[in-house]
Amino acid sequence: MLVGSCFGCHGPNGSSLGPAMPTIAGLEDDTFVEIMEEYKYDERPSTIMGRIAKGYTDGELQQMANYFAKQKFVRYPQTVDADKVKKGAKLHRRYCEKCHDDDGYEDEHGSGIIAGQRMLYLQFSLADFKARVRNQPRKMKRRLRKMIQAHGEASLDNLIHFYGSQTRAYVEEDDDHDHHDDD
Repeated sequence: MLVGSCFGCHGPNGSSLGPAMPTIAGLEDDTFVEIMEEYKYDERPSTIMGRIAKGYTDGELQQMANYFAKQKFVRYPQTVDADKVKKGAKLHRRYCEKCHDDDGYEDEHGSGIIAGQRMLYLQFSLADFKARVRNQPRKMKRRLRKMIQAHGEASLDNLIHFYGSQTRAYVEEDDDHDHHDDD
């Protein structure tokens, strides 16, 4: 019941269908709670999330986090420029890979899952980081600055296309059952 209101913006089970909304399915529970607390205490810019987050107790946020951590992140195909994807892959490896493991599919460092996120959302997030209206780790700040100095503003768009192009799905194997077609 707690998470039902999230689906309207963040999609079924937290996998976004909207161009500017992030997918929250698959986030580590600690990451989810940290993000919601940043909204709750006005430490992260938002249009509506700050008001929504204030309505939940710490216990409710943890329950929600536990739910979304168990959901599969569904990646929907997006229209990308192949040349930008190729350039973005090189930029990712050079500037982003140490914190955004496995091409951005992992949330091991509390950095969120960025592989397959909606490109408009990624664009807004990078603009917020660049404008310093959203806090970012010192390492990220240095790396973004170096990347833009070396490769120009277009490098941000290249990263967006790279992350937006990531549609690989994880297949979880069920060790208890063999799956066969019953024809």
